[in-house]
Amino acid sequence: MVRIIEAFREGDVYIDYPFEDVMFRWESETKKVFRKFYGQAEVEINHTSNLYHDAISAGELITAEQYAQGKSSNQK
Repeated sequence: MVRIIEAFREGDVYIDYPFEDVMFRWESETKKVFRKFYGQAEVEINHTSNLYHDAISAGELITAEQYAQGKSSNQK
């Protein structure tokens, strides 16, 4: 299993943080960060966001497809 911090070396990173009903996407080419609350549209955010850093620490890696769905894999 790849740790989130290690995934940043591999390319784009998608993180689910179900504790706050939010997902994040880090775009490796541009180094931009995007946030998407479950069921809502994605918005670009500053990489210094506390919520983003919480997700890096305690969230889980997900696929691009899961991110596109906009909801946690734990939701039914």
